[in-house]
Amino acid sequence: MSNAKVTVTDLRQVEALTFDWGGIKWLCNKHLAPNAEQTLGIVYVLPGQKNPLHYHPNCEEILLVLEGECDHSFDGEWVHLTPGMAITVPAGVKHNLVNNGWEPVRCVISFSSPERQTVLLE
Repeated sequence: MSNAKVTVTDLRQVEALTFDWGGIKWLCNKHLAPNAEQTLGIVYVLPGQKNPLHYHPNCEEILLVLEGECDHSFDGEWVHLTPGMAITVPAGVKHNLVNNGWEPVRCVISFSSPERQTVLLE
């Protein structure tokens, strides 16, 4: 039998981090679950907005689009994403999400580290 502690988080009860471009709610990371081995959150980007160009030096990111449509950059390339599509961004790759649509884009974001590092380029 494992001695690992199970952590349950409720999206309705976690505090949102808000920005001019949208917001993030973290569901799992080392602060919420000290024994976690990854980071998980829900992010939204408002219509006509984008999150800053950035990269994660210590982890891979997987982004799954739940609602809305967006364009996602990775090292200068672009891909159009719609609901049900996922993008895997390796550590160190510069990327960001642009919402050119009329409705918010909502995504699940997952990182391969419990303490994701982010380097902002904008």
